Amino acid sequence: MDIYVVGGAVRDALLGLAVADRDWVVVGSTPEEMVALGYLPVGRDFPVFLHPDTREEYALARTERNTARGYRGFAIHAAPDVTLEEDLTRRDLTINSIAVRAYPERTGGQFGLDLSTLIDPCGGLADIQRKVLRHVTNAFREDPVRILRLARFAARFADFTVAPETMALMGEMVEDGEADALVAERVWQELARGLMEDTPSRMFDVLRACGALKKLLPEVDRLWGVPQRAEYHPEVDTGIHLMMVLDMSARLNASLAVRFACLGHDLGKGTTPAEVLPRHIGHEERSARLLKGVCERLRVPTDCRELAEVVAREHGNIHRSAEFGAAALVRLLERCDAFRKPQRFSDVLLACECDARGRLGLEDSAYPQRERLKGVLQAAQAVATEPVAQAAQAAGLSGVKIGEMIHSARVRAVQQALESDAG
Repeated sequence: MDIYVVGGAVRDALLGLAVADRDWVVVGSTPEEMVALGYLPVGRDFPVFLHPDTREEYALARTERNTARGYRGFAIHAAPDVTLEEDLTRRDLTINSIAVRAYPERTGGQFGLDLSTLIDPCGGLADIQRKVLRHVTNAFREDPVRILRLARFAARFADFTVAPETMALMGEMVEDGEADALVAERVWQELARGLMEDTPSRMFDVLRACGALKKLLPEVDRLWGVPQRAEYHPEVDTGIHLMMVLDMSARLNASLAVRFACLGHDLGKGTTPAEVLPRHIGHEERSARLLKGVCERLRVPTDCRELAEVVAREHGNIHRSAEFGAAALVRLLERCDAFRKPQRFSDVLLACECDARGRLGLEDSAYPQRERLKGVLQAAQAVATEPVAQAAQAAGLSGVKIGEMIHSARVRAVQQALESDAG
């Protein structure tokens, strides 16, 4: 049997990037032989094995054929007669369809790579040099997840362009309803990975260009063409602003939950009534309602969903918080559940900073609200609630009344902190 490294590891090595994971393909073997050599079978849909020492995955060379319209399953053929070239040509993009032969190393049963000879039947090296994302064959259209994968690669390799014929093919797939077959779990998986790339806006640019964004996230697609408020550069519409916010979240190395909150914070602007444009009065509550539907549809994880809901509902108040007195500030903290979940509140503030700095000319500006509100929370947290509760109980109070006394004590503490800062 022959062993090769394929796909992303080869691509990244050719780009001079660090190689994190290696995908191995075994040609000319059988499941029985792999087991006899000590490999552990783990593949459920096709033959994949774990190396007995490194625990890396080794897959038998295979071909696949779509068995139904859209993403509903594939017929897999893995046998000793499947060639490396057949395995490579079933892949999605030319830059992911390059292989190099592996050679046995002297220790540990591991394999090294021989980069001097590339197996490149699909022209992947030339497309790496041209910085082009191009599909391998028209079999690309058999799996609509590949639209999302290509968009994600566009976010990772922001200086790559999409080949015109590939963009046209993806547009045909969308028009033919192929994207309608995508299941929520796969959409979220690729969306989450794309949001974590260095230039997440590129993912949405590609999805929008081929028409897939309107199918998958119509709430986001509607933001293009919606004017911004006059003080926020009206020549940059809300869709463009959102892309700047997402790229700012990457620049600030935000977590996935923060980046998803950035994606959903302004959804309500796409449904702003004409009579209140471009002020977008009430868009926060509309955003929260629309965001709830997105989260249910895509089965978004709880941590991402809860953070995004707070940001959608409260980002306007956080931006304006410099105008608030102590009582309003404490109410804001309470609505954000900051006392029980201070780390999440810190993430809320980071998402709001991304929103504020995701505007022309403000990319390098300060966002004083973030540190100020952290200080406000710290002052309110310094209140010892147990003695307050005990005093209330001694006065015959309980339940809501105790909460009101704790609230009042926190307001006083925040007021003192504000006066101290002003002095």
